[in-house]
Amino acid sequence: METITVHGAVIPKLGFGVFRMSDAEVERVVPTALDAGFRHFDTAQIYQNEAALGRALEAAGAKRTELFLTTKVWVDNYSQDRFATSVNESLEKLRTDHVDLLLLHWPGDKVSISDQIEMLNAVQASGKTRFIGVSNQNVSQLEESIAVSKTPIVTNQVEAHPYLDQARLISAARDAGVALTAYYGMADGAVPRDPVLQGIGVRYGKSAAQVGLRWLLQKGFVALTKTAKPERVKENIDVFDFELSADELATISKLTTPGGRLVSPPGLAPAWDA
Repeated sequence: METITVHGAVIPKLGFGVFRMSDAEVERVVPTALDAGFRHFDTAQIYQNEAALGRALEAAGAKRTELFLTTKVWVDNYSQDRFATSVNESLEKLRTDHVDLLLLHWPGDKVSISDQIEMLNAVQASGKTRFIGVSNQNVSQLEESIAVSKTPIVTNQVEAHPYLDQARLISAARDAGVALTAYYGMADGAVPRDPVLQGIGVRYGKSAAQVGLRWLLQKGFVALTKTAKPERVKENIDVFDFELSADELATISKLTTPGGRLVSPPGLAPAWDA
């Protein structure tokens, strides 16, 4: 598995996410993901499957030192009396004494960015996470997070796929030395069905989904994959043996549409960058 190093964090470029997966699905597919070579696993408090992931990793005999575990603090826990407690609960569910990366899940509209970062810094100082980051922040919020944080912001986890123009955020993150982690890379099923991506895939003997993942990787993203079906896991990880040409990258980038953003919950999402 290829990795990217950001402020000392060595992050596998391809992660396995468990968003919208039941406990049974998580426990069924994670052993196959480990066998296929996945070591980067991404969950969140709001997914309500941290415990299932912890059980699955433990039952499969995964070595903690070989894993890169990420979880995210939910907005309801952005308070002095809940933040650290909620992280302790997450660690207990995940059956570990620390995660590798702890993220703020959404900026929300009730707690200031500076207060969120202060609580995140405190948890890191306590040793409960090795690295910290954010998720779903726009450029100005990311810049504020970097400015007020006592330790480096490693990543901003954001929606990313060929239909969403993230050029401004990509540029800002690159300038700040922050990695971007892509979620929703299949655009809710649009990527596997896309005829342009299917056509490019034929040239390499790859699926449109694999082309979409490869595009994200070559754009510099850490990419999260997901499947509840063990038989599909190998397809998800088999994206390191081909490389898209500059023309193909440009062709895929032209799929961007004005209404390409799919995830923007009111009260949680910021004012997105134009």
